[in-house]
Amino acid sequence: MFISPAYAQAASGAQSNSLAGSIQFFAPLALVMVVFYFLMIRPQQKRMKTHQDAISAVKKGDSVVTAGGLIGKVTRVEDMVVEVEIAANTRVRVVKATLTEVTPLGSKPAND
Repeated sequence: MFISPAYAQAASGAQSNSLAGSIQFFAPLALVMVVFYFLMIRPQQKRMKTHQDAISAVKKGDSVVTAGGLIGKVTRVEDMVVEVEIAANTRVRVVKATLTEVTPLGSKPAND
């Protein structure tokens, strides 16, 4: 009496609408994922690769900074460990993975 009857739509119309609706739902999501990859993930992977290359290429005489904040000059390089001279006749052994910055032998700071 107070409620109007509801009729089902044809099956062919419902199938095409559901396909279009799912494409409209997933297209922006896929676009966001592609943008996220190119703006966030890919640059981070490049940065990590250059950092790993710099650490693996460390050699005697390079200036390094450790994760703990020690700054020194490399005196000996082994497979996993680097010996760093942090003061005159003061040498510490540091794991290569804790190096955060490697400055090659020939470069000097801008303000010296």
